[in-house]
Amino acid sequence: MEFELTHVRTMARYNQWMNSRLYQLAAQLTDEQRKQDRGAFFKSIHGTLNHLLVADSIWFGRFTQKPFPAKSLDQELYSDFVQLRAERERMDQQILEWADALTLDDWNGELRFTPISNPVERVMPMWLVITHFFNHQTHHRGQITTLFMQMGIDPGVTDLPYMPQ
Repeated sequence: MEFELTHVRTMARYNQWMNSRLYQLAAQLTDEQRKQDRGAFFKSIHGTLNHLLVADSIWFGRFTQKPFPAKSLDQELYSDFVQLRAERERMDQQILEWADALTLDDWNGELRFTPISNPVERVMPMWLVITHFFNHQTHHRGQITTLFMQMGIDPGVTDLPYMPQ
């Protein structure tokens, strides 16, 4: 298997692993604690988890030619944590299946899309937007782990080499 496809599939597994861990920690909090404005870009743990699902849904819709009708990047999809978690698990499973089906032709192709934040059509290499997709997830999960640490909750090791096989 080519390195590029191995990389995408590894990142999809990492995404699922880390999301599962963060949602397990978030489930131990009260709804009020999850939704408390903690000064993060998307304000709260809940807001940041929600943003990740919105952004992943947008990009995944672009990748699969099934556009996701988001109104904004901070649109609250689910105020109920149980529902948000169920949709996150569903999305992570879809990402894994998509990554497993990805081909080198897909990786080397292009993606035509119109961003929400600046609605001007763009064309970019697929490898670049896939890399951004996983990098964006890691970026915001890092914010969430910081919020947990500020609450005295240790999220444990989050490094990719320590992901269970």
